[in-house]
Amino acid sequence: MENVGYFVPTDAPASANTLVYILAHDSRDAATKSWEAFRADPEWKAVTERTQANGPIVSNVVSVFLEATDFSPMK
Repeated sequence: MENVGYFVPTDAPASANTLVYILAHDSRDAATKSWEAFRADPEWKAVTERTQANGPIVSNVVSVFLEATDFSPMK
């Protein structure tokens, strides 16, 4: 799992409660395995428990797999 970037919208209402991030993976299978390992990590579980002690801090997650176009500077 490689962190590409983190972004927040500049316009309301999304600017108040939205975080967009892009991660790179070698494949969908690699993404699945990375997320499984991440969720199983004891340190992450402890952080999650502490940060959600007063209730969930995430209300919605949208996951989208993307592929760079041939004309993309990221290709």
